[in-house]
Amino acid sequence: MEPIIIVLIILVVLVFIALMKTVQVIPQASAAIVERFGRYTRTLNAGLNIVVPFIDSIRNRIDLREQVVPFPPQPVITQDNLVVNIDTVIYYQVTDARAATYEVSSFIQAIEQLTVTTLRNIIGGMDLERTLTSREEINAALRGVLDEATGKWGIRVNRVELKAIEPPTSIQDSMEKQMRADRDKRAAILTAEGIRQSQILTAEGEKQSAILRAEGEARAAALRAEGEAQAIRTVFESIHAGDADEKLLAYQYLQMLPKIAEGDANKLWIVPSEIGDALKGLSGAVGNLGPMGSGGSGGSGAARTTKENVRPRREQPPID
Repeated sequence: MEPIIIVLIILVVLVFIALMKTVQVIPQASAAIVERFGRYTRTLNAGLNIVVPFIDSIRNRIDLREQVVPFPPQPVITQDNLVVNIDTVIYYQVTDARAATYEVSSFIQAIEQLTVTTLRNIIGGMDLERTLTSREEINAALRGVLDEATGKWGIRVNRVELKAIEPPTSIQDSMEKQMRADRDKRAAILTAEGIRQSQILTAEGEKQSAILRAEGEARAAALRAEGEAQAIRTVFESIHAGDADEKLLAYQYLQMLPKIAEGDANKLWIVPSEIGDALKGLSGAVGNLGPMGSGGSGGSGAARTTKENVRPRREQPPID
């Protein structure tokens, strides 16, 4: 009985193993290559699949999702003989599991080497400045070459990105100095423009201020002239309205004469011809007021004093 039990156990284990090899579950977005006696038979898609146990075998399981592969920095020589290190990232997707398995031994390694050689060809035709400013152009050219070459491998290159472009250290230092000089130049230009604009605004303000000041002074002078004219007109009208006699006018005339002679610079002044008439009128007025004074001689003395005060000064003839 014991040998029979052992045989039954062995048969159960074999059946279980056969069932496990017969039923193959493929995850979503994956594919499996089936070979029968070492020859390609079919491709298993996602889901439950049945294969012949011990005859069919799973050669390779391939992920059909888009993959991201970063490549290490690669030294590349530009057209002006400068060595730059370029990091690249490839976005690819397997579209044909059979071609990716049988057309190339390792499609990852093949894509990497193809990327390096293509990148050197592209960068070799550009100088450093164009290389640093033409990433989109380099990406497009690199993607076109890779997509064309990997099509027969069942690979589609969706995108190529340059992570970094590192020029030599000496070139980086020179570029930093150049950028710093450009910033200083722009700062100096902006400062000069600001000073120029400030001076223009200040000059415009001073101009407007001078114009307004001149207009104010002209307006004030006009108002003063109008006031003086009005005052003269009022005095003239008052004199005519009061019917002033010649005696009062002569007295006012004599009061104004000392003011004419005021000042140290007045070395010569001219007495009008009407001064005689004014003195006659004033003498007559003083004679009429004789009883109110100290005596007739006192009045004539006052008249003489007034005449002496108003006697014009004559210039001495020049001595030869």
